[in-house]
Amino acid sequence: MSTETFVKDIKPGLKNLNLIFIVLETGRVTKTKDGHEVRTCKVADKTGSINISVWDDVGNLIQPGDIIRLTKGYASVFKGCLTLYTGRGGDLQKIGEFCMVYSEVPNFSEPNPEYVAQQSQSKGAQNESASPAASQTSQGPPAAPPAPDSQNGNGLSTGGPAHPPSAPAHPPSGRITRSQPSHPGPGAASAAGPVSNGKETRRSSKR
Repeated sequence: MSTETFVKDIKPGLKNLNLIFIVLETGRVTKTKDGHEVRTCKVADKTGSINISVWDDVGNLIQPGDIIRLTKGYASVFKGCLTLYTGRGGDLQKIGEFCMVYSEVPNFSEPNPEYVAQQSQSKGAQNESASPAASQTSQGPPAAPPAPDSQNGNGLSTGGPAHPPSAPAHPPSGRITRSQPSHPGPGAASAAGPVSNGKETRRSSKR
């Protein structure tokens, strides 16, 4: 025999629930996109009341005052409210009418801040799982400037970044290598001096 569960013991995520309750109210019928009819009924036992969602013909058969045994039901949170469902292979069986001790309070299907917080946390966790990519993209642009800064730092030793368009950094190195073979002694000194002197010496040598 399966053990019976009381309404007060129902928690979100529980499965294979077996309990006996009396139907207090039958709610309005809402139709799904698939054409199914869903009815939410308020049921209770001696420990409290809870809402149960019933599908199609079963919902039409349930009437207030019916005493019903639920087998293989499960509980879940819908819009912040604890709700009872008939699981796969589950069954609702009418076993009597009216004669049952029950209590409408506490109503376990009232909106519960804890359940709302849990749902928001689960949504937040999903957002956080997606946020690293966004944070990486946001961190990407700031990470790019340090690379030019490091390049500028390397260029500072040669004085290149001060006037990048004229590109004075590249010609001095070329002039030094060219002047070294043509002027082993004084040519090196002239290359170390102003660049214009190196040009004049070349012109004089050509003449």
